[in-house]
Amino acid sequence: MGVSWPETGGLSPLFFIALIPLLYVEYTIYQNKIKSIVLFYNAYIAFLTFNTFTTWWIWYASDAGMIMAEVLNSLFMSTIFLWFHSIKKKLGENKGYFALIVLWIGFEWLHYNWELSHPWSTFGNVFANHVQLIQWYEYTGVLGGSLWVLLVNILIFQLFRKTFILGEKIKTQTKLISTISFTLLIPIVSSYFIYTNYQEEENPIEVVVIQPNIDPYKDKFGGMTEAEQIDRILSLAKEKTTINTDFVIAPETAIPRGFVEAEAELNYGIIQIRKFLENFPKTKFIIGASTYIDYPISPEKPTESARIDKNKGGWYDAFNTALLIEKGKEINYYHKSKLVLGVEKLPFADLLSPLESFAINLGGTMGSLGTENEAKFFKTEKGNIAPVICYESIYGDYVKDYVKKGADAIFIITNDGWWEDTPGYKQHLSYARLRSIETRRSIARSANTGISCIINQKGEVFDKTDWWKQVVISSSINLNSEKAFYTQHGDYLGRISIFIAGLLLLWSISIHYKNKG
Repeated sequence: MGVSWPETGGLSPLFFIALIPLLYVEYTIYQNKIKSIVLFYNAYIAFLTFNTFTTWWIWYASDAGMIMAEVLNSLFMSTIFLWFHSIKKKLGENKGYFALIVLWIGFEWLHYNWELSHPWSTFGNVFANHVQLIQWYEYTGVLGGSLWVLLVNILIFQLFRKTFILGEKIKTQTKLISTISFTLLIPIVSSYFIYTNYQEEENPIEVVVIQPNIDPYKDKFGGMTEAEQIDRILSLAKEKTTINTDFVIAPETAIPRGFVEAEAELNYGIIQIRKFLENFPKTKFIIGASTYIDYPISPEKPTESARIDKNKGGWYDAFNTALLIEKGKEINYYHKSKLVLGVEKLPFADLLSPLESFAINLGGTMGSLGTENEAKFFKTEKGNIAPVICYESIYGDYVKDYVKKGADAIFIITNDGWWEDTPGYKQHLSYARLRSIETRRSIARSANTGISCIINQKGEVFDKTDWWKQVVISSSINLNSEKAFYTQHGDYLGRISIFIAGLLLLWSISIHYKNKG
């Protein structure tokens, strides 16, 4: 599983057999009526190995946070495997393996949507760097990929069981071999057909993407002044911006010192960007910032995330924000909604407040932040832009909301330097490729310390920058207003699966109590 994963091996086809050892362990325990806790121990070791192998790089941001992430994710995955085993014992093998599929996909959907959300290890992500194989994600999203690998693993295990364990001759397994072959090949053939025939409509905009390369630990929030950082960004922008440039894109928290949104025009960064736009009046500037909103003094907390202002009294909210700045117009704001667990958001705040010291730094600003109520695009005469901030780009169902509402292109602004030169920032880029396929939208990606790039509507990467380089790129991307099937329906596989999984769990529980009675 680990060596199949993007940037920790990249041998994605191995994932089609990666679960077979664990399925064999489960089968042995099932056949010999061994205690279920033994399966849990084995599953936990397997998933702990997988999670640690693929996301060990979190250690660079927080050692305790990395340990917590691996421990909890492995616990969740092992519990799902234990539930599958329990249902199989109550309802039989066929329903049991079906339960494994719907339980797992239902879990992955839940892991997108609950307080402990961290869908980095969704099985369908394994093909992120093999976009020729997964063009059909525009119909299913990444959960379709999870369904694919689970089904193939189960079918291949059945072939293994019948031939190696039960001793049946391979020539008697023609039907099963054909089923495995079709299950493997039909998605691949379909994907190559879509990949070969998909043509982007020519509807270009010109973008300039800034990679300022400012150390997030030493410089961004302390070592360099805000003026030095803004001046570097604008100096890079001047290298490539022309009168034909439609958008200049700078990364997350590129304006590092927080400012009150009502007083934005007093901020040094805003002032300098306004001056820059005087020379390029048709250009729009999209940039990340840390911002605040002040609330009047009140005994009631105005929002769930509001903090007490110890200096002024009253309340305020802090946000990780994307700004759209245009000549002669008011600033347009979007506040990050999908917050980084333990850094920008404390889950189950009342219950888990003692664990706040185990924060995991996956990019962005620190502390409990406010959020936008929903995905919101920036509307301009040059097209509608989805301002996706950092961690939000791993949430396919959320990114599709921007597009469903009318976004014609996606701009990802991020700060991936927290994880040093590890697989972390490379995986983050890989997942952005999935978003382009699901929504059929071009992506311009501005990262503080790499990787910045352009991604077309088939998930192909262009103008890719190197790690730890101060650089600017200029390119053209196509807008698209057509809505893919996934854009319209989202993670329907997850919603269906969690419903069926719930019914199967209730069914197995009822049989348990019936037999017990």
